[in-house]
Amino acid sequence: MNIRRQEKPRPGTAPAGGANESEAACWVQSMFGRVAHRYDLANHVLSFNIDRLWRRRTVRRVRDILMTPGARVLDLCCGTGDLMLALEAERRAGVFGSDFCHPMLMHARRKVRQRGFHSTVFEADALQLPVADASLDLVTVAFGFRNLANYRRGLEEMRRVLRPSGVAAILEFSQPPNALFGLLYGFYSHRILPVIGGLLSGARDAYAYLPDSVSKFPQPAQLAAEMRASGFAGVEFELMTGGVVALHLGTA
Repeated sequence: MNIRRQEKPRPGTAPAGGANESEAACWVQSMFGRVAHRYDLANHVLSFNIDRLWRRRTVRRVRDILMTPGARVLDLCCGTGDLMLALEAERRAGVFGSDFCHPMLMHARRKVRQRGFHSTVFEADALQLPVADASLDLVTVAFGFRNLANYRRGLEEMRRVLRPSGVAAILEFSQPPNALFGLLYGFYSHRILPVIGGLLSGARDAYAYLPDSVSKFPQPAQLAAEMRASGFAGVEFELMTGGVVALHLGTA
């Protein structure tokens, strides 16, 4: 008699193209490289431009740190740099941005130059940052944490690079708690979003991955518990747009 062993839940993102953490990371890196040229357009169209408001709210929540003279700020998984640039616009001084997808970073660098900003971007894996221990005051990540191959390691790495009392801010997609709104959002994200995203980017699989990854991602209370288990204190979260996204804050 064959006894089928029950698989343990994956500790991070689990795209169809990755059987383990290493393959998952490679698939995500390749996928973002393929959509980088239309990434900003797709984000704004698919979110009805509400993504700008989500980032603006995030910046407001960490404004006290941004206004602190000499504060060191890193936007993790910065992609094409939208949150990084929003942080600099508020701070009026350069911040750092990192990502492991080279084509996305190229777009971020171009936007920094075009706007006459001073932020510095560098290529790095969020699970193994080339950053000294306790060297940052704020680490942010917008819609990138969900794509990490190992969420606990990602949180532990964020805490490692933060100074005591430094803050981590994670802006990520979630699932609406209201049942009716959840059904409507589910229909949009699984049936409509992949079609539009595929037409805009030429990579429908990337935008089929998005709702799938959201459905597998820990709910806000679960992520808050993971942050506490990773050593963060004062963890809190707020839902936006009916729970479509959640902003988590924690202190190292």
